[in-house]
Amino acid sequence: MDNFHWTKLFNPEFYITMEIGGVPIGIYMVLFIVFAETGLFAGFFLPGDSLLFLSGIYSRELVETFFMIPSDLSNVTILALLIAAAATLGNIFGYWFGSKSGQFLYNKEDSFFFKKKYLYESQAFFEKHGGKAIIFARFLPIVRTFVPIIAGIVHMQKSKFMFYNVLSSLLWSFLLVFAGHYLYGLFNEEFGIDLKKHIEKIILILIAVTSFPLIMKAIKSRKNPID
Repeated sequence: MDNFHWTKLFNPEFYITMEIGGVPIGIYMVLFIVFAETGLFAGFFLPGDSLLFLSGIYSRELVETFFMIPSDLSNVTILALLIAAAATLGNIFGYWFGSKSGQFLYNKEDSFFFKKKYLYESQAFFEKHGGKAIIFARFLPIVRTFVPIIAGIVHMQKSKFMFYNVLSSLLWSFLLVFAGHYLYGLFNEEFGIDLKKHIEKIILILIAVTSFPLIMKAIKSRKNPID
């Protein structure tokens, strides 16, 4: 923290390796950020997919905050389950917020943390894909922040919402955490490449991959403004 610079706030490794008084709090930061991305509608600026991928790389260090487990598979599984639980709770809070007071967002003025266009884009996404939007949105930055709120605003059936909520949380968490964990081992053992030394490149690649659908949608919208 002595050499802190505000740009570190956009680096998921900063949160994963965070300590207070020499005590690691990375696991708490990871779970809070995952919750905030959907539970707090301002969470769209926080790292999401890259955070989960890197958490998989640091799975042992994160889980050891709670308990020591010798099994590698158990460590990464516990981490994925914890993250899935935080993601599920985040969506539940977003749904509740949307059902109780979400309408005011349509009248809210734009600010640094809130852009109304993201809300309309998420609504169109939800109307197009229905309940499956909750699953698709998990893998799309920004959209995943607002989709559960939209679900609450339109009063989507709670049982249906919970089904897609839990399913999407498990898929998102296990795919990215396990990918980060086992790709790290593969590159390290087979090619002698330590992915921890290439964090910046990994983040850029993940941002490019997850943002590609949104960029293509924006380009398509400009070409076909009537749609």
